[in-house]
Amino acid sequence: MSTINTIGRRKAAVARVYLDKGKGKISINERELSDYFPISNLSNKVLEPLQVVEMEKNFDVQVNVNGGGVKGQAEAIRLGIARALVEFDAELKPALKAKGFITRDSRVVERKKYGKPKARKSFQFSKR
Repeated sequence: MSTINTIGRRKAAVARVYLDKGKGKISINERELSDYFPISNLSNKVLEPLQVVEMEKNFDVQVNVNGGGVKGQAEAIRLGIARALVEFDAELKPALKAKGFITRDSRVVERKKYGKPKARKSFQFSKR
């Protein structure tokens, strides 16, 4: 098996995921998973697709991620890993799809409109 590479996106974050046979080592931007995501729920979010198919120790994952915030990056990595697992073995897709890891979450920040302080918020109305 050669290296499988996929892309995961979420909000403004883009993650390039390289999946290879190995011992379960995960590096993100050439840093250890626990260093890059010290908050446990974010590092768990990254590991979810591997845990669902019970292959945490079967693959080495190398990720280049940029853009967005920490949560967007974690979810982009999760999507990239899920897509790579499906590319490795198509029979894993139903289990990953049931958990919602295959679907790309397309919600992004709405643009600011002119005459408003934010996208939808209005200035205080004054009748007089």
